[in-house]
Amino acid sequence: MTRAELTSTDAAAESAFRRRLLDGMAAAVRERGYKDATVADVVRYARTSRRTFYEHFADKQACFITLLTERNTETIREIYTAVDPSAPWRTQVRQAVESWIAASQQDTSITLAWIRDTPALGERAAQLHRDTADAFVDLIQNLTATPAFHSEGLHPPTRQMATILFGGFRELIASTVEAGRDVDEIIPVAVETALALIGPRCE
Repeated sequence: MTRAELTSTDAAAESAFRRRLLDGMAAAVRERGYKDATVADVVRYARTSRRTFYEHFADKQACFITLLTERNTETIREIYTAVDPSAPWRTQVRQAVESWIAASQQDTSITLAWIRDTPALGERAAQLHRDTADAFVDLIQNLTATPAFHSEGLHPPTRQMATILFGGFRELIASTVEAGRDVDEIIPVAVETALALIGPRCE
């Protein structure tokens, strides 16, 4: 094999191990919750070694934060994809909310751990929260800055208003999961709230 082929093979192997470790972290959180999950649990699910784990991640928290970063990025991508910018603005709001809820339902154990466990995990997790909040606020503002909204005389909500929407949805999702209820049930109130916040405002 050439040097380039060897390098490519090594990179592919490293990527495969990293994927297995992230999937192992997700499985460990589903089984035991983040607080009780251990690196031993992660490598057991990943079918690899602790040495391999520490070649990719500094510790359990670093692996978890990487997993959450990946999941949140994918959620935002799915919401953008789900919204038809040519549809009426109320339809766009419903599409965004339904996609957000659907993404939260894909793995409720990870969703709940993201919302409930990370606030106590220190600066790395705090930075993740700041970055994710900024990304969701940008998402909300970008989705509402389209011709369909402008034609109705609507303008993107302020960052403060978008932050309220983001934080409120997160808490509603978490409390619904904790109560053992289907997250789908919050779609009507979530849509109604978003319409009220994003829609026409009294001067």
